[in-house]
Amino acid sequence: MDWHALLTDNLHVKFVCLVLIVAAWIDGKELRVPNWLTFPMVLSGIAFNIWMSGWIGLGDAMLGTVVGLATLLPLYAVGGMGAGDVKLMAGIGAWLGPVVTWWAFCVSVVVGAAMAVVMVLWKRSWQKHYGQFLMIAAEWLTIKNPGELSRLAAERKPRMLLLPYGIPICIGSIAYFLYAGMI
Repeated sequence: MDWHALLTDNLHVKFVCLVLIVAAWIDGKELRVPNWLTFPMVLSGIAFNIWMSGWIGLGDAMLGTVVGLATLLPLYAVGGMGAGDVKLMAGIGAWLGPVVTWWAFCVSVVVGAAMAVVMVLWKRSWQKHYGQFLMIAAEWLTIKNPGELSRLAAERKPRMLLLPYGIPICIGSIAYFLYAGMI
């Protein structure tokens, strides 16, 4: 086995994995992904891609950042997601571009949904959370003002079972990287 190639191939993807693991660990402990982790991730990803590919790298990193932001920004806007999770996806985009970011997001959604169901079953609070889910769905269908949705979410937050979404982002993204043969 070529250990050198195993360690050095796609080093930038391995770096993103390391950042995702740190973010998941912090989010699991503190229910937040800190700016000191996300902002440098975005900026270093843009710088890396410029260094590797010049203007094309800049375009790919910027488009990836936009895709990362766009995936979770709607949930953040209505109070269903923390800003750190949104910036974490933007960091993936800055480093790995729009296509990888999109697929990492898709797998993360599946992992997040599965984790949410497991958390609710573990706490034996299916009825409570199913009712909250129906109430939130009804609000999203009837209330068109994101500010109002955000206000309602903030009121409800102390009674909710919160999912530290950095964990599904980490697991889903790394699973996609493995599936795609990137690591």
